[in-house]
Amino acid sequence: TGKTYLAMAMAVSALREGTVTRIILTRPAVEAGEALGFLPGDLHEKLTPYLRPLYDALHDMLPGEEIEKHMERGVIEVAPLAYMRGRTLNNAFIVLDEAQNTTPEQMLMFLTRLGFNSKAVVTGDPTQTDLPGHKTSGLREAVKVLHQVDGIAICEFTKRDIVRHALVQRIIVAYEEHRGKAMNG
Repeated sequence: TGKTYLAMAMAVSALREGTVTRIILTRPAVEAGEALGFLPGDLHEKLTPYLRPLYDALHDMLPGEEIEKHMERGVIEVAPLAYMRGRTLNNAFIVLDEAQNTTPEQMLMFLTRLGFNSKAVVTGDPTQTDLPGHKTSGLREAVKVLHQVDGIAICEFTKRDIVRHALVQRIIVAYEEHRGKAMNG
């Protein structure tokens, strides 16, 4: 549906317009069904595989040299979700991607980092949770708890909103039908 892309476009637009002074990108470090194990390198190198979709969207919107400059100056920051506790994020546009993989505790911790003159966009697909066992998704809980809170908007997309290859929509429909039949007998 382009959730990550839309969030990144909003963040870049806010930075260019001067309504914020920095962009902070974060994502839970949960792997999709296969463990990557120990990754060598510094924190940035360890996080890069998890944040690749955010970087891909960013590179569609800004030249590589500009991104590098912004990262060196801290204008664009990549921050592990696990390291957010205790921070207050002022004058920032914060993107939490793949939020379906947050726990309720992580989601609450993230949402309470919001500082003055800041905006947060939380993206995720509740049908694609990679949390172990039957853990509750922080995104699912947040949607239930916050849907009537002033100042919060929740945008839910359907398969009609898919903007990838046309085949992707047909694949999703086929899986939904298959899973529906499996659940009904």
